[in-house]
Amino acid sequence: MPSFFTKTIASIPRTALFCGVLSGLAASAQAGIPIQHWTQANGVEVYLVESPAIPMVDVLLEFDGGSRRDPKGQAGLAAATADMIGLGVKQSAAGPAMDENQLGEAWADLGAAFSASASSDRLSFALRSLTDPAQWAPALALAARELNESSLSAPIWQREQERLQAALKEADTQPGTVAAKAFGRAVYGDHPYGQMPSVASLQAIHVSDMQVYLQRTLNPCQTTVTVVGALNRAQTEAAVQHLTQGLVSPSAPGSALNGASHCAAHALPAVPDVAPLKAAQTLRIPFDSAQAHVLLGQPGIRRSDPDYFPLLVGNYILGGGGFVSRLTQAVREDRGLSYSVYSGFAPGLHEGAFTLGLQTRPDQADQALGVAREVLRQYLAEGPTEAELQAAKDNLVGGFPLRIDNNRKLLENVANMARHHLPLDYLDTWTEHIQRVTVAEVRAAMARHLQPERMVTVLVGAQP
Repeated sequence: MPSFFTKTIASIPRTALFCGVLSGLAASAQAGIPIQHWTQANGVEVYLVESPAIPMVDVLLEFDGGSRRDPKGQAGLAAATADMIGLGVKQSAAGPAMDENQLGEAWADLGAAFSASASSDRLSFALRSLTDPAQWAPALALAARELNESSLSAPIWQREQERLQAALKEADTQPGTVAAKAFGRAVYGDHPYGQMPSVASLQAIHVSDMQVYLQRTLNPCQTTVTVVGALNRAQTEAAVQHLTQGLVSPSAPGSALNGASHCAAHALPAVPDVAPLKAAQTLRIPFDSAQAHVLLGQPGIRRSDPDYFPLLVGNYILGGGGFVSRLTQAVREDRGLSYSVYSGFAPGLHEGAFTLGLQTRPDQADQALGVAREVLRQYLAEGPTEAELQAAKDNLVGGFPLRIDNNRKLLENVANMARHHLPLDYLDTWTEHIQRVTVAEVRAAMARHLQPERMVTVLVGAQP
């Protein structure tokens, strides 16, 4: 299971790259990847891609419970709870209590894996197993126990809390962490995306907070399950029912579930938008480091923004295409100021940051930043050339098969569709969306969403 520290720091900032059923809700893509989608009677949405060639299955359960819903003063609650999920289950009718070592041995014996993680937007549980009944049935039962019967032991949390605090303190000795935290706070302000786990916020989290968090989050009305592998629809329905039967519905005691309409009446409170920046801000943070870390950016876009594809293509040309980007040419190739320089959008349920980043010698930081700013200014003013646009399209379209060349990658792509309510033919039409992007669309989209005169600039370890 990824550590709390790894998951948390990787998301700071959100900076740069996934019972019966209600009648009438089943659907499937008509061409390409056959994605089936339906809503079960308890409100759980299911996405299935049958892939029978290999007797394996990947299952991803996701809940609206990422760090954007961490209470104020308790940043890190979602990620800490995800870490604690796999550290023991309590005794129940399903079996005896098991500690983390026993759970690890049980999963190893099954040749299967189960993990929990928290991102900015979601709390996720991933299960991978062979589909032979001798492995699949016990793996499914054990996953259901971890999901529904986690022990959340106070002594274990005390141990983990101390370990995680030490990890955070160690991370704060690294210039990249210092830069990322400062950038996130400045870009997101009071928005939950800007909440950073700290020693103080970890100390404010108790097992009782985790229990309340799970009671609120593990709710069938805010659950999507994505399945890719050697299961048919009937087998998938049975598996999802087994995994989610212990989830608590928001319905009043004794009331009947009423599927999607019932869930709509019990939606979680809306999280506010990320506020746009009102003015430019430059943060120079002294740090004794061999390399200065430079970040420049602002709030970007939601994944639902109609400019997503023009910005994807446009950013590939600017700084997302590695050695073929404008930033790499100007900063690295022409002037030798940095080994790598990049830019990227991080669209989520809210406006994830646009980030331009580089590392360079401390005495060259301001020069490298100046060159990067000029590349950005010129690109926004003129847009890409037709040749640059075609090259970017060719690279993106040519690389698309690598995005879905195994079940796990396909799982993440379909889960991304579920998170953002994308159409079932999204993967089938992805290359068409890329091919339709024009120079004018790129220029207009970049100009709409990027304002260099109001961006945050963070320099850590740069010489004054």
